[in-house]
Amino acid sequence: MPESVPVYSPAAILLPGFSGTTLPDWLAARLQNGLAGVCLFGQNIVSLTQLRTLTAAIHAANPRAIIAIDEEGGDVTRLHDRLGSPYPGNAILGLIDDEQYTAAVATAVGWELRRAGCTLDFAPDVDINSNPDNPVIGVRSFGTDPGLVARHSGAWVRSLQSTGIGGSAKHFPGHGDTALDSHLDLPVINRSLDQLFERELVPFVAAIAAGVRTIMTSHISVPQLDPVFPATFSSIVLQGLLRDKLGFEGVIVTDALDMVGASGEIGIPEAAVRALVAGCDLLCIGTDNSDAQLDSIERALVRALDDGRLGPARLADASARVIRLAQELADEVSHMPLPEYVTEVAFSLDRSRAVFETAAYEVSGLAIEAQRTIVLIETTTNIAVGESPWGPAAAGASVLIAREGDVIDLPEGVQPIVVGRANHRREWVRELIDDTRRRHPTAIVVDMGWPGDDRRYADIATFGASRHVGLALLDWLEAQARS
Repeated sequence: MPESVPVYSPAAILLPGFSGTTLPDWLAARLQNGLAGVCLFGQNIVSLTQLRTLTAAIHAANPRAIIAIDEEGGDVTRLHDRLGSPYPGNAILGLIDDEQYTAAVATAVGWELRRAGCTLDFAPDVDINSNPDNPVIGVRSFGTDPGLVARHSGAWVRSLQSTGIGGSAKHFPGHGDTALDSHLDLPVINRSLDQLFERELVPFVAAIAAGVRTIMTSHISVPQLDPVFPATFSSIVLQGLLRDKLGFEGVIVTDALDMVGASGEIGIPEAAVRALVAGCDLLCIGTDNSDAQLDSIERALVRALDDGRLGPARLADASARVIRLAQELADEVSHMPLPEYVTEVAFSLDRSRAVFETAAYEVSGLAIEAQRTIVLIETTTNIAVGESPWGPAAAGASVLIAREGDVIDLPEGVQPIVVGRANHRREWVRELIDDTRRRHPTAIVVDMGWPGDDRRYADIATFGASRHVGLALLDWLEAQARS
């Protein structure tokens, strides 16, 4: 970074995304002039070789640039956006409840990110999925028990960061007890501070104790803490709770500011100002930003300095925290050689199968027939998960796709294996399953999301839909058909 760039430069706290698989000229110029770094998404990645070339170009422009990515090791994947993740996700890890196994997944993710040239992982998700109708957390959570989630959150953080990759516990102060998606709305959690300490905050305390480098805010309203501002814009939540009460000294990073829960009514530049004033240090802008957009954000921050809304000390503090994090991550990478392995780490299909064989539902009595067709119910996914291949399709199986308005009507003697995610949450999916059961009494229904209580919509619950879990499901179906 050029010495002429002051630590209070607005550029030093901005983390944009961009389109394409090569570094745009405008972004390279901003990195050379002190931009904090970039956030990579599936759209930026086509192969490990291409990704290494991209991250090398970013670091050539700014050797201390933070290169962040959402790689949760399950349904939310960027490295494996085109194939689906090879890892069991958090919900499965929580049900297995083996902290060493969780640590092994996090370590593998960390080394993959190191090989790719990334420095910061926006993981783990430490939310407690206390609401089964949650549209955005679900299987990204380790579970519903605060102590269990805390133990696995700590194990994930320690193991990821042992590879030199920075971690990020999210989404503070807890996104688990919501029925809305903050990408599209402003969820509300109506819980008191004491109630938060009993449940939502427990995993964050564990992550802080494990030394997590960053904590990501959530665009949710917690009116019993702050009746005016959502968490990302609340000094009560960020300074009063996270800094003062929980003692977190690392970098506070925003969830993407292009989400409706942050900027839907006020725009991204104003959202950036409010987040920084409230106590955020690193501003994650979004998935597809532009040179003009960053200009408008920087102008808004300068105006806020000029009119007194933003104190110079707050900007200097945020910049210093981000620059220190970037330097520490760069130093760790330079002193920590990569292990000598080049193949993808494989995780036990048997252990994931055990989740839907014993830990979740009793499935030993289900009759799987030799003549069967897998029917994949395609629903709109949340933006965090995106459009990555999932389930049996990611595992290479031939599938029949069913969408809203379709009818599953197979030839006589062919058993439908109907596979969806969180089947209970959508009326049309429930109706499709009901109709399929009437047409085909032997139908088996698989839920690869977080299931509801109604067993009509989940004969089998896998608690995840990554490629790994898809392979485990195919493995189980084949074994059952032979038995």
